[in-house]
Amino acid sequence: MKNSYGRKEIGMRHNLEKIRDEAIENISRAKDLEQLERLRLKYLGKKGELTQVLRGMGGLPAEKRPVMGKLANEVRTLIQEQMEERRRDLEERLLEYRLKKETIDVTIPGKKVERGSLHPLTSVCNEISDIFIGMGFEIVEGPDVELDYYNFEALNIPKSHPSRDVQDTFYITDEILLRTHTSPVQVRTMEVKSPPIKIIVPGRVYRSDDVDATHSPIFHQIEGLVIDEHITMADLKGVLDVFVKKLFGERTQTKFRPHYFPFTEPSMEVDATCVTCGGEGCRICSHTGWIEILGAGMVHPNVLRYGGIDPKSYSGFAFGLGLDRIANLKYGIDDIRLLYENDMRFLRQF
Repeated sequence: MKNSYGRKEIGMRHNLEKIRDEAIENISRAKDLEQLERLRLKYLGKKGELTQVLRGMGGLPAEKRPVMGKLANEVRTLIQEQMEERRRDLEERLLEYRLKKETIDVTIPGKKVERGSLHPLTSVCNEISDIFIGMGFEIVEGPDVELDYYNFEALNIPKSHPSRDVQDTFYITDEILLRTHTSPVQVRTMEVKSPPIKIIVPGRVYRSDDVDATHSPIFHQIEGLVIDEHITMADLKGVLDVFVKKLFGERTQTKFRPHYFPFTEPSMEVDATCVTCGGEGCRICSHTGWIEILGAGMVHPNVLRYGGIDPKSYSGFAFGLGLDRIANLKYGIDDIRLLYENDMRFLRQF
């Protein structure tokens, strides 16, 4: 039995010395940190060679275990020290390589960085939004994919109205469509917010139009809605007159013409003096001196009811304008398609 224990002790001591010598040799040859990590797992990991030797100590006599345990710990410590020293050496070499590789020659001419700018539609939308925010409005948004109820029915647009025709509206199902205007957000807002309400709604809208210089199946609108007690047509005219002057200049005049919209009563279209000729008459305004810029009116009582607001206690006005048209007028663009073609020759002008 003693001979058996002796052979085990000698074999274990031999294995430890072999592991020590082999580990030191392999660590000194490690070429990178990844290889060094693999060596750590090989010798010191849970399934490593040194761990396997230590598990065999149970077969030694009790008086021999401390001696062998001390030797094993010395081997472990030596391997760890060698690995740490090699790790520092490899990290220093890696840093030196990176610094050398990433050296910047400050005498080389710099690369020209292309400067971006806002799209003209974004610029116009931001400018208009800032004007109305300055008058106490808040910005509200709604879904592009809309229910027929909010897009038509709740806005007092009957089933027989031409705008409901499939030739004018992108229907997904009988009850779901791509919104044809931003007005549905009016009703959605009235359902969740009590008066006073003072909002603007910018966003994309969709209509089944042929693409030409003045039409696009996708374009942009900004809607406005004010609801409170004792709101009158005078309030509407005052707000729009201030808006037009802020947008086109203090000398710009406005003209209000009767019109029809199913969701407002009375309704009107608003003209402004031509931004190109200042009202003198030119090709842009068909020599009339005026250009149409938006539609507006007092919110129809039925629309208030759909929104859960009593028309006997509250009144309001609404207005809507096309951002694309305003951008064309401000920047002298004569073809709406230029706004969507992403032609850098065009966009770099803004």
